[in-house]
Amino acid sequence: MSRIEIRNLTKSWGPVKGVDQVSFAIPEKSLTVLLGPSGCGKSTVLRLIAGLETVSSGTICIGDKEITHEDPARRGVSMVFQSYALFPHLSVRENILFGLKVRRVPKAKQQARLADAARMVGLQDLLDRRPSQLSGGQRQRVALARAIVSRRRVCLMDEPLSNLDAKLRAEMRGEIHRLQKEIGLTMIYVTHDQVEAMTMADQVILLNSGRVEQAGPPYVLYDRPETTFAARFMGSPPMNLLTLNGEQAAAALADLPSDRKKEPFHRHQGMLGVRPEHVFIGDTGLPARIVAADYLGSETIVRIRLDDQVLFARTGKRIPPGPEAQIYISWPREAVCLFDKTGRRLPENVL
Repeated sequence: MSRIEIRNLTKSWGPVKGVDQVSFAIPEKSLTVLLGPSGCGKSTVLRLIAGLETVSSGTICIGDKEITHEDPARRGVSMVFQSYALFPHLSVRENILFGLKVRRVPKAKQQARLADAARMVGLQDLLDRRPSQLSGGQRQRVALARAIVSRRRVCLMDEPLSNLDAKLRAEMRGEIHRLQKEIGLTMIYVTHDQVEAMTMADQVILLNSGRVEQAGPPYVLYDRPETTFAARFMGSPPMNLLTLNGEQAAAALADLPSDRKKEPFHRHQGMLGVRPEHVFIGDTGLPARIVAADYLGSETIVRIRLDDQVLFARTGKRIPPGPEAQIYISWPREAVCLFDKTGRRLPENVL
């Protein structure tokens, strides 16, 4: 069993809490991404699971066994680091086999596992090279192979692709996802890159200042963020968060019953959230002006000024970037999220 359960996990350095009462569960053979900005505690959570940091309070369970204070070597996990952590004086072959030799795995098994791992990550022809003779992507594959040969059912990855260029990151994302499914690993993957989270994860755990902000499948965090922090963090450009006056609210939610058009904004003093792809530019709606239009080939990102607020629209059309061009914007009611003054999303029935 490789199911992972974290209960009320806390890590403190004196009065400073890097991780504060974090709880979540990770199903067996799934890929979970710990997502969040720098300093939010995601790498600390990973190091606590690996046993590289001591737990201040809370529990960590893998399968039916609590491993909160277990020796790192006995936790049954492998780890891939951001820096690759390869031995520069050893060949690719020796780097991959190093852990097996330390654990005195029989040589026949070492060679069989090496052959399997090298085939999986495409290193068959590079086993005699040193790390200095490899590209960044090839070094990352060596680190992956080292985790694969360990045959541990839990694999922890700490921003393993952050040192690679954009094209190589995209290739390695697919490779890691394929390997995770093929081998049946329970994987926890740390990143600040929402693209990695959206494309790879079965479950995303979004952290903010050491606490869990929201957890769930990627599409849930994107479509229905629970807080304004989640709304701003997920998506590029992020969700538009607007404070609308009564007249604007009535126009923005024109298909609501007349007695409820202004109520959400007046009663809750909150914000309206709408994704850029749901902002339509047309002949009717709220009067606004174009600030800039960034043509990206398959789409155009339009920055729009609505009174003293700036929002984004995503469209497949080419929009002339004429300075302060007058336009009208609208969006469908079902695409709207409402947030109260504390930043929490309001129930659907408010609409």
